[in-house]
Amino acid sequence: MKEFAKTMKAENASDAGDIRKKSRLRENIEAIIVAVILALFIRAFIVQAFKIPSGSMKETLLVGDHILVNKFLYGIKIPLIQKTLIPIKNPHRGDIIVFRFPEEPAKDFIKRVIAVEGDVIEIHNKQVYVNHQALNSDYAVYTDPHVISGTIQPRDNFGPVSIPKDSLFVMGDNRDQSYDSRFWGFVGLDAVKGKAFMIYWSWDKDRFGVRWSRLGDWIR
Repeated sequence: MKEFAKTMKAENASDAGDIRKKSRLRENIEAIIVAVILALFIRAFIVQAFKIPSGSMKETLLVGDHILVNKFLYGIKIPLIQKTLIPIKNPHRGDIIVFRFPEEPAKDFIKRVIAVEGDVIEIHNKQVYVNHQALNSDYAVYTDPHVISGTIQPRDNFGPVSIPKDSLFVMGDNRDQSYDSRFWGFVGLDAVKGKAFMIYWSWDKDRFGVRWSRLGDWIR
Protein backbone atom coordinates (compact mmCIF):
# COMPACT_ATOMS: atom_id res chain seq x y z
CA MET A 1 0.00 0.00 0.00
CA LYS A 2 2.84 2.40 0.92
CA GLU A 3 4.48 1.79 -2.45
CA PHE A 4 1.14 2.34 -4.18
CA ALA A 5 0.63 5.62 -2.30
CA LYS A 6 4.12 6.82 -3.24
CA THR A 7 3.45 5.97 -6.86
CA MET A 8 0.14 7.86 -6.80
CA LYS A 9 1.81 10.93 -5.22
CA ALA A 10 4.53 10.87 -7.83
CA GLU A 11 1.97 10.64 -10.63
CA ASN A 12 -0.14 13.43 -9.11
CA ALA A 13 2.94 15.64 -8.71
CA SER A 14 3.89 14.93 -12.32
CA ASP A 15 0.36 15.77 -13.50
CA ALA A 16 0.39 19.00 -11.47
CA GLY A 17 3.73 19.95 -12.99
CA ASP A 18 2.42 19.28 -16.48
CA ILE A 19 -0.66 21.42 -15.75
CA ARG A 20 1.52 24.29 -14.49
CA LYS A 21 3.72 24.06 -17.59
CA LYS A 22 0.69 24.04 -19.88
CA SER A 23 -0.79 26.96 -17.94
CA ARG A 24 2.40 29.00 -18.30
CA LEU A 25 2.64 28.11 -22.00
CA ARG A 26 -0.97 29.14 -22.53
CA GLU A 27 -0.41 32.43 -20.69
CA ASN A 28 2.65 33.16 -22.83
CA ILE A 29 0.78 32.38 -26.05
CA GLU A 30 -2.16 34.54 -24.98
CA ALA A 31 0.20 37.41 -24.10
CA ILE A 32 1.87 37.16 -27.51
CA ILE A 33 -1.50 37.11 -29.30
CA VAL A 34 -2.73 40.15 -27.36
CA ALA A 35 0.54 42.00 -28.08
CA VAL A 36 0.28 41.25 -31.81
CA ILE A 37 -3.37 42.34 -31.95
CA LEU A 38 -2.55 45.52 -30.05
CA ALA A 39 0.40 46.28 -32.35
CA LEU A 40 -1.75 45.74 -35.45
CA PHE A 41 -4.49 47.95 -34.00
CA ILE A 42 -2.04 50.76 -33.23
CA ARG A 43 -0.48 50.48 -36.70
CA ALA A 44 -3.85 50.47 -38.44
CA PHE A 45 -5.56 53.27 -36.53
CA ILE A 46 -3.14 55.34 -34.44
CA VAL A 47 0.58 55.45 -35.32
CA GLN A 48 2.67 53.93 -38.11
CA ALA A 49 6.39 54.07 -38.81
CA PHE A 50 7.81 55.07 -42.19
CA LYS A 51 11.29 55.45 -43.64
CA ILE A 52 12.35 58.37 -45.86
CA PRO A 53 13.75 56.86 -49.11
CA SER A 54 14.56 60.01 -51.12
CA GLY A 55 15.78 63.58 -50.77
CA SER A 56 12.60 65.31 -51.95
CA MET A 57 11.92 66.69 -48.44
CA LYS A 58 15.44 67.97 -47.64
CA GLU A 59 16.37 69.64 -45.39
CA THR A 60 13.29 68.96 -43.27
CA LEU A 61 13.59 65.19 -43.72
CA LEU A 62 16.72 63.37 -44.85
CA VAL A 63 17.26 60.02 -46.54
CA GLY A 64 17.47 57.47 -43.75
CA ASP A 65 15.17 59.29 -41.34
CA HIS A 66 12.62 56.98 -39.73
CA ILE A 67 9.46 58.82 -38.79
CA LEU A 68 6.20 58.30 -36.93
CA VAL A 69 2.91 59.22 -38.58
CA ASN A 70 -0.27 60.06 -36.70
CA LYS A 71 -3.03 58.11 -38.47
CA PHE A 72 -5.77 59.11 -36.03
CA LEU A 73 -5.52 62.88 -36.56
CA TYR A 74 -7.42 63.02 -39.85
CA GLY A 75 -10.06 60.46 -38.94
CA ILE A 76 -10.54 56.75 -38.33
CA LYS A 77 -10.34 54.76 -41.56
CA ILE A 78 -11.05 51.16 -42.48
CA PRO A 79 -7.69 49.49 -43.22
CA LEU A 80 -6.92 48.48 -46.81
CA ILE A 81 -9.83 50.34 -48.42
CA GLN A 82 -9.04 53.55 -46.45
CA LYS A 83 -12.71 54.53 -46.16
CA THR A 84 -13.20 57.11 -43.40
CA LEU A 85 -15.51 55.89 -40.65
CA ILE A 86 -15.19 58.82 -38.26
CA PRO A 87 -13.92 62.10 -39.77
CA ILE A 88 -12.00 64.35 -37.37
CA LYS A 89 -10.32 67.07 -39.43
CA ASN A 90 -8.68 67.62 -42.80
CA PRO A 91 -5.01 68.40 -43.44
CA HIS A 92 -4.03 72.06 -43.21
CA ARG A 93 -1.58 74.08 -45.26
CA GLY A 94 1.93 73.32 -44.01
CA ASP A 95 1.16 69.80 -42.74
CA ILE A 96 3.60 67.10 -43.83
CA ILE A 97 1.50 64.10 -44.82
CA VAL A 98 1.98 60.51 -45.93
CA PHE A 99 -0.40 59.41 -48.71
CA ARG A 100 -0.93 56.78 -51.34
CA PHE A 101 0.76 57.92 -54.55
CA PRO A 102 -2.05 58.54 -57.08
CA GLU A 103 -0.12 56.99 -59.97
CA GLU A 104 0.88 53.89 -57.97
CA PRO A 105 -1.43 53.44 -54.95
CA ALA A 106 0.77 50.64 -53.58
CA LYS A 107 3.48 53.24 -52.92
CA ASP A 108 3.48 55.77 -50.08
CA PHE A 109 4.71 59.33 -50.68
CA ILE A 110 5.48 62.08 -48.18
CA LYS A 111 5.08 65.77 -49.07
CA ARG A 112 3.99 69.07 -47.55
CA VAL A 113 0.48 70.43 -48.08
CA ILE A 114 0.70 73.73 -49.95
CA ALA A 115 -2.92 74.33 -50.87
CA VAL A 116 -6.31 72.87 -49.94
CA GLU A 117 -9.80 72.71 -51.41
CA GLY A 118 -10.85 76.04 -52.91
CA ASP A 119 -7.37 77.58 -52.95
CA VAL A 120 -5.77 78.94 -56.11
CA ILE A 121 -2.11 78.04 -56.64
CA GLU A 122 0.37 79.34 -59.16
CA ILE A 123 4.14 79.43 -59.52
CA HIS A 124 6.10 82.15 -61.31
CA ASN A 125 9.85 81.65 -61.70
CA LYS A 126 9.98 79.38 -58.61
CA GLN A 127 7.93 81.76 -56.41
CA VAL A 128 4.83 80.01 -55.08
CA TYR A 129 1.57 81.96 -54.71
CA VAL A 130 -1.50 80.73 -52.82
CA ASN A 131 -4.65 82.78 -53.35
CA HIS A 132 -2.48 85.40 -55.07
CA GLN A 133 -0.30 85.84 -51.98
CA ALA A 134 3.41 84.96 -52.13
CA LEU A 135 4.23 81.93 -49.99
CA ASN A 136 7.53 82.63 -48.28
CA SER A 137 8.71 79.80 -46.06
CA ASP A 138 12.03 78.94 -44.49
CA TYR A 139 11.56 75.21 -45.15
CA ALA A 140 11.61 75.53 -48.98
CA VAL A 141 15.02 74.74 -50.52
CA TYR A 142 16.13 75.62 -54.06
CA THR A 143 19.36 74.08 -55.31
CA ASP A 144 19.15 74.80 -59.05
CA PRO A 145 19.47 78.48 -60.06
CA HIS A 146 18.20 77.67 -63.56
CA VAL A 147 14.54 78.60 -64.19
CA ILE A 148 12.62 76.26 -66.50
CA SER A 149 9.89 77.65 -68.72
CA GLY A 150 6.36 76.43 -68.11
CA THR A 151 6.13 75.42 -71.76
CA ILE A 152 8.79 72.79 -71.09
CA GLN A 153 7.74 71.46 -67.67
CA PRO A 154 5.85 72.77 -64.61
CA ARG A 155 8.65 72.74 -62.02
CA ASP A 156 9.27 76.49 -61.91
CA ASN A 157 6.20 77.92 -63.66
CA PHE A 158 2.75 76.48 -63.04
CA GLY A 159 -0.92 77.46 -63.01
CA PRO A 160 -2.95 79.24 -61.88
CA VAL A 161 -5.05 76.24 -60.86
CA SER A 162 -7.95 75.94 -58.39
CA ILE A 163 -7.84 73.02 -55.96
CA PRO A 164 -10.96 70.85 -56.43
CA LYS A 165 -13.21 69.49 -53.71
CA ASP A 166 -11.72 66.94 -51.28
CA SER A 167 -8.25 67.45 -52.75
CA LEU A 168 -4.82 68.75 -51.77
CA PHE A 169 -1.86 70.24 -53.63
CA VAL A 170 1.43 68.98 -52.22
CA MET A 171 5.10 69.76 -52.82
CA GLY A 172 8.43 68.58 -51.52
CA ASP A 173 10.53 71.00 -49.49
CA ASN A 174 13.44 70.29 -51.85
CA ARG A 175 11.59 72.18 -54.57
CA ASP A 176 14.00 71.57 -57.46
CA GLN A 177 14.28 67.83 -56.73
CA SER A 178 10.71 66.79 -55.94
CA TYR A 179 8.20 64.85 -58.02
CA ASP A 180 4.93 66.23 -56.68
CA SER A 181 1.56 67.81 -57.52
CA ARG A 182 3.18 70.10 -60.08
CA PHE A 183 3.77 67.01 -62.23
CA TRP A 184 1.02 64.50 -61.45
CA GLY A 185 -1.87 66.47 -59.95
CA PHE A 186 -3.83 66.46 -56.71
CA VAL A 187 -3.99 64.16 -53.69
CA GLY A 188 -7.49 63.05 -52.71
CA LEU A 189 -8.35 63.23 -49.02
CA ASP A 190 -9.21 59.52 -49.13
CA ALA A 191 -5.56 58.77 -50.04
CA VAL A 192 -4.10 60.50 -46.98
CA LYS A 193 -2.72 58.10 -44.37
CA GLY A 194 -1.65 60.55 -41.69
CA LYS A 195 0.52 63.43 -40.53
CA ALA A 196 4.25 63.02 -39.88
CA PHE A 197 5.11 64.25 -36.39
CA MET A 198 8.43 62.84 -35.13
CA ILE A 199 11.80 61.41 -36.18
CA TYR A 200 12.53 58.40 -33.97
CA TRP A 201 15.64 57.12 -35.79
CA SER A 202 18.02 58.47 -38.41
CA TRP A 203 20.76 56.57 -40.22
CA ASP A 204 23.34 58.24 -42.48
CA LYS A 205 24.39 55.49 -44.88
CA ASP A 206 27.09 57.65 -46.49
CA ARG A 207 28.88 58.16 -43.17
CA PHE A 208 27.69 54.83 -41.80
CA GLY A 209 26.48 56.32 -38.56
CA VAL A 210 23.51 57.49 -36.52
CA ARG A 211 22.44 61.12 -36.74
CA TRP A 212 22.03 61.40 -32.99
CA SER A 213 20.99 65.06 -33.07
CA ARG A 214 17.88 64.22 -35.11
CA LEU A 215 16.48 61.54 -32.80
CA GLY A 216 13.28 62.67 -31.15
CA ASP A 217 12.96 65.80 -33.33
CA TRP A 218 9.42 67.05 -33.90
CA ILE A 219 8.60 67.49 -37.59
CA ARG A 220 7.44 70.94 -38.63
